[in-house]
Amino acid sequence: MSEEAAGNGFNIHPMDQFVVKPLFGDHGEVGIFTITNVTLWMGLTVLAILALLVLGTRGRALVPSRSQSIAESIYGFVYKMLEDIAGKEGLKYFPYIFTLFIFILVANILGLIPGSFTTTSHIAVTAVMAMAVFITVTVIGFVRNGIGFLGLFWISSAPLVLRPILALIEIISYFVRPVSHSIRLAGNMMAGHAVIKVFAGFAGALGVFSVFPIVAIMAVYGLEMLVVCIQAYVFAILTCVYLNDALHPGGH
Repeated sequence: MSEEAAGNGFNIHPMDQFVVKPLFGDHGEVGIFTITNVTLWMGLTVLAILALLVLGTRGRALVPSRSQSIAESIYGFVYKMLEDIAGKEGLKYFPYIFTLFIFILVANILGLIPGSFTTTSHIAVTAVMAMAVFITVTVIGFVRNGIGFLGLFWISSAPLVLRPILALIEIISYFVRPVSHSIRLAGNMMAGHAVIKVFAGFAGALGVFSVFPIVAIMAVYGLEMLVVCIQAYVFAILTCVYLNDALHPGGH
């Protein structure tokens, strides 16, 4: 049955594109120091960012080039977002927020290239970034506010009898943050690419009728171009919200 399905072109494995593979040697077990396709595409992401932000803006022209205009627009967008959410106090953390946003955005965009690898589709990647955010904002909260940071979990505007229950709910939701933060990004990246792969499999199997899945691929691909930008924005704006909680724990 499987051979017949393969012969008809319906042997579709949409999850194969997310398999981590060594770049060198046999395709055996991946160790801690193994150079993989994830390593390659994360490196290409960094090089693409350097090309845009360093090489693309080296002229600093009054009439900006296309690359300089893109870099300045992204810079201004993240700066305004952080200022609106965390205020002037949050601007000292702008380099960190900007680094997260531009890395996720470029990694997502590179993942749309046929034959590429989407690094942000792996929990191993997004969880590290989410845990880094969680630890960073928690440390900032205690350093700036001391024990007063715990006021984030105490809802003083609620009735006294409900405050302990709400405090427990707030504590649980606080520690769930890195889980939801990482799964949201990885899940959206994986889902969209898997759908494209499924339609691509049907396009290769239906012969003259492949025009229908091809149209579907174009539609989903167009949607994914929007999703990759939105997911970078969502990750960054949630980081700004968490940072604002650390800077102003009594504001909730």
